[in-house]
Amino acid sequence: MMTNVEKVNDFLNRAGVWFFLTTDGDQPKGRPFGFHLLKDGTLYFGTGTFKQVYRQMQANPNVEILAVCGDEFLRLDGKAVFEETDAIADAVLANAPALQKLYNDETGYKLGIFHLTGGRAEIRTTMGQKEAFEL
Repeated sequence: MMTNVEKVNDFLNRAGVWFFLTTDGDQPKGRPFGFHLLKDGTLYFGTGTFKQVYRQMQANPNVEILAVCGDEFLRLDGKAVFEETDAIADAVLANAPALQKLYNDETGYKLGIFHLTGGRAEIRTTMGQKEAFEL
């Protein structure tokens, strides 16, 4: 039987690309994301520290993920908490040559890794809620 975080990870894997939602002041902002990593029971996400999404999460860490797979969709909300060390970012970059080209000492771009706390997930269909759980 899968844990709740494994259910979310599985759904995101099946969806491939999903949408990450923040706010910029009082304006909602959404963008496609694809990177996530389940490690030691924690689901991690990443974005460039030079991007607007990073600044938006610094100002308001309350975020939501929306993923669609077939006739189901996943909503996951929570508070973004950035990692204080680069250990996970370094491990991710070591295994991702495409990301190494963007995030390196030469470009000066850094990969910020975060996870969500206090989150609630819902798997739904157009007819209603199928499953809901805390993360």
